[in-house]
Amino acid sequence: MANTFELSGTLKVLEDLQTFASGFTKREFVIEVPDGKYPQMVKFESVRDKIDQLNTHSIGDELKVTFDVRGNEYKGRYYVNLNAWKIESTGGGGDGQGASPNDSPPSSFDSSFDNEPDPSDDDIPF
Repeated sequence: MANTFELSGTLKVLEDLQTFASGFTKREFVIEVPDGKYPQMVKFESVRDKIDQLNTHSIGDELKVTFDVRGNEYKGRYYVNLNAWKIESTGGGGDGQGASPNDSPPSSFDSSFDNEPDPSDDDIPF
């Protein structure tokens, strides 16, 4: 069973919906989390039915994101994803309808996950 985490911050980036050949869909977004002098930019992804929670939010909204950490290996490289499954407005925008009260974490890792990296992403910027 995966651990669940929460982070609150300001929505900075909201990427377009991505659909893969297998039918898998995801949408990535970034929140800025205060951390002293140097705020952190943290990227999350929402998959399948959890994507709709992002439709009520705009850049600049204050959000609380509940997520699981997922990791996998592909051709000798290791990847970590922050899988957001509950997104709530904490003020500063949005209409507060980001999540329903009966949202729950996914019960297990989605075995149909299509995580083949984009070949142009071979250079990591850090």
